[in-house]
Amino acid sequence: MDQLTRLLLLLLVALFFTQTKAQKIIKLYNNEIEIHKVGEKLNSENENPDGLIRKVISPSIEMYSPEGNVTLCPAVIICPGGGYSVIVYQGEGITTAKKLAANGVVAFVLKYRLPDPSSDDSAMIPLQDAQKALKIVRENASEWNINPEKIGIMGFSAGGHLASTLATHYDPVINNPEGTNLRPDFQILVYPVISMSDSLTHLGSRTKLLGENPDPDEIIQYSSEWQVTKDTPPAYITHAADDNVVDVDNSIFYFEQLRHHQVPVEMHIYPKGNHGFIFKQESWIDPLFLWMKSSEIL
Repeated sequence: MDQLTRLLLLLLVALFFTQTKAQKIIKLYNNEIEIHKVGEKLNSENENPDGLIRKVISPSIEMYSPEGNVTLCPAVIICPGGGYSVIVYQGEGITTAKKLAANGVVAFVLKYRLPDPSSDDSAMIPLQDAQKALKIVRENASEWNINPEKIGIMGFSAGGHLASTLATHYDPVINNPEGTNLRPDFQILVYPVISMSDSLTHLGSRTKLLGENPDPDEIIQYSSEWQVTKDTPPAYITHAADDNVVDVDNSIFYFEQLRHHQVPVEMHIYPKGNHGFIFKQESWIDPLFLWMKSSEIL
């Protein structure tokens, strides 16, 4: 390999990493709350080689923006899944954020705290972080070239549960003296856990979120299909019919509740693909962009 070829390759590699790295990582809290007990190792939340995060000490959003955008862009906050026990940060988070940014969307990957059984409000912890993320994005919209009326939430699997929870529970559970609007303008749900009811739920996610023996009122409160109102934001839902981890009826029941409340909703159900089909079917995201265009989000 001659010197010129070697130099060109180095430049291409440098360009690749420049284009794909995050522009900004924003911590959600500045010493507002004690997030975890004293004594935990700070490096315990580091991303593992498998792309999973198993503990979050300092929740944050990682920002990816379109190259050279000159007009106000829509924004999406991404909640990766993981059964409320881990966060599939790389595969569902960063990979999706890059695809969104390449199509004109400012994307934020949410690194949210997982439920903590030792806390009195364990089930509320992920929702607090989702609300805080939305608050930060909306309040900084002009600085980040974002349309403040086109900020959505997106979630995969248990992250889909978190996203649908935010879409149906946007009354503040965080400090919000500015009165910032915490309702997402739209929701995107990918093979989501929706329900906490015995017949539908992904038991592992429910146990992590609500404990072994949840109170019936909590089951209803965190079953998003029972929390839909006419003011729930428009939705895009996609799932595989043969999903043997999260039953597709989660999406179907949520779709029905949205439809009956006259909330605009589009759903794509693939006959095959099982859980996590995005890792095998890259074209899954194409109908999403068509929906965003037809809904005048893009």
